Parts: sequence; structure tokens; C-alpha cells
Amino acid sequence: MDMLEDLEFLQFEHGIEEENRSWLYLQHRCQGLMIKGCAHATFFCKLLHNLRELLQEKQTSRYPSTESLAPLANTPDDDELKVGIIGGGHLGKQLARVLLRLVPIPAERLRISTRRPEALDEFEKLGVQCFYSNLYLVGWANLVFLCCLPSQLPSICTEIQSSFKKACIVYSFVSAVPIPRLKNLLNHTNILRPQYQCVQGFANIVGANKEIIAALQDPVILQATCPYNPAGGVILNVKWLDGVFYAALNVCKAKGTRLSQALQLLNELFPSAHFKKCRKDGASCPKFQLLDFLSRGYTENLSPESCLPWFDLTTVQLRETPFSDRLLTRPALQDHLTHLYCNSFGIPFPEEQQRVACTDSPSQ
Repeated sequence: MDMLEDLEFLQFEHGIEEENRSWLYLQHRCQGLMIKGCAHATFFCKLLHNLRELLQEKQTSRYPSTESLAPLANTPDDDELKVGIIGGGHLGKQLARVLLRLVPIPAERLRISTRRPEALDEFEKLGVQCFYSNLYLVGWANLVFLCCLPSQLPSICTEIQSSFKKACIVYSFVSAVPIPRLKNLLNHTNILRPQYQCVQGFANIVGANKEIIAALQDPVILQATCPYNPAGGVILNVKWLDGVFYAALNVCKAKGTRLSQALQLLNELFPSAHFKKCRKDGASCPKFQLLDFLSRGYTENLSPESCLPWFDLTTVQLRETPFSDRLLTRPALQDHLTHLYCNSFGIPFPEEQQRVACTDSPSQ
């Protein structure tokens, strides 16, 4: 495309009538949505990958008593993150490229189901299995991305709703279909759906003129995709973060992990010594506690060795939760989550962006 950069008559904008040029911002908005959507999906995959590796490490070393764990924990193949994409159109292909390059997911652990698998030759050459069998895909994967058209979703859901494993996470990019309808269509509760809001008429979308992978390797653009950053004209509903962490707890539940072990795992994934001020007083940094995820009434009769409950992610994203309450009241936790997000992409989180000193004490 660089060869064509100075040839105006080959540019997208050439030939558009003057009265219609006011709508050109929609093209940049579409690209901005793609960048943010792929960035957040990448972060989620990295988090799940690291969690599964940590679970396997703990279950084979520190937690020798594996007899009480669920059968899933004894199946090596299920310890790996296996990602399926339903839909091989523009979004599905962009997402596959990003996951292969930036997570990175090995080609043998990524599969794509599409009505035209012959159009995915570039992925076949890399070792990605491409076929047309949604049933086979959801029976194999433990994370499924829905990248189909809204008009295709009802028939796809009817086809696959009886084939999901309970622990399989469905991540939907079908923005036109709200979470309650998705839950009904799929007869499934382990669903994560990011919700984006575009600033009306905003034309200066960050990274809109770059290819997706190039954009996601640009520190400035990546910082603009942070969950709490409204930059770029595209805003992510932060209830997505609720879904991300409760989804992580469901992964622990599927492995038979106890409450105390699950909190320890999350705290290991979420290091406390992020900032200079925190290193001086590590005990003052935010630490995940039981009451961060469960209500006080529910926890009254629980012990640290109790089993984790199963969380309905659709409810988590639609209602207030203990975790969302803590996010609203603990700016230091927001800063640490932002640091975790930036660190997963290998970019720095400038100390001057930290809103408050890490002086909050852990929840009791």
C-alpha cells in the first residue's frame, strides 16, 4: 500500500462527493473498533494462557493433593489454551493474525470454522486447521470467539448450543446481539462480550491509518486501548473487566481449585510491586481478597478451603458485583490493572500516569 500512498485517484476517499465526505470518519471508527477489540481479545488470551500454565505448575508441585481436583485437571490436553474462531471474514482473519503473532498462540491450538475455508489459505500454510464444522470447533476449544454476522448468529447458536462444555468461554464480537439474548440463544452462561461506545463524530481515531498488528506494537496506540483510557474516540465498558476476572475464577473452578488457591493464583498473576511507591511498602498494594468477588452474606459460612462457586458471566456483566464496586472505589486497583494490561504487551506504564499513591489497605 505504500507504493500507492501518493496516488490520490487510488485512495478510498477519491471520487466521494463532497456532501458525503462528512461520513468518512465512520471508516476510521471501524478501524478503531477493530484495533481495540483485537487488543482486548489478545490481553484476555494472554491472561488465560498464563493462568492455565500457573494452574498446571501449582497442581504438579505445590498442591500435591490432586485427588480432590476435578477430572479436567488430570487431562494434559485440557491444560492448554485452545482457541476457536467462528467466522473467517475480515474480523475473524484479523483476530487470527493478531493472536498468532502477539499472544502468541501456536498454530496447532488455533482453529477456524467458516463457510469458505478455501479462502483461508494463508492460515492453512501456517498450520492452522480451517474447516466448516462449528460443532467440531466448539467441542474442541475452551475459548470460542464469535466473529460472524448478526444475521448468522441464530442458526449458528441453534447448531452449537448443545455441544459446549460448561467451562468453554464464548467471547462474542457480535455487537448487535445483547448479552441476555446471547445467553438464551446459546443456553450458556460462560459468555464474555465487550461493549464499545464511539464518541459521536469523533474523527481522530488513534491508529486508524495503521495495519492492526502494527498498531498493536505501537506503545502510544496500545496505551490508548487500556480499559480505563477513553482516548481515540472508542470507549470500552469497564464491566468487561468484571467478566475477565470472573471468567478466570471459572477456569479455576473447572480445575477443582479451592477458594484460597484461586485467590493466590490471581495475586500471582497480578503482582503487587508495580510502582516505586509500592516497592517501599508492598503490604499497602491492592491484593485480591475473598470479599472482592463474593458478597459478605455469601462468605459468612465459607472457609478458605471451600470450593469456588460457578459464576454466571452474563449476570456479572449486567449487574453490580463486589469486584465492580471495588474498582469504582479503589483508583489504586485501576492503576495496577492498567499496569497489568500494559505489561502483558511489553510496554511501560509511566509512573506519572498513576492517579494515586498505593496507600489503600487490603480489604478485610
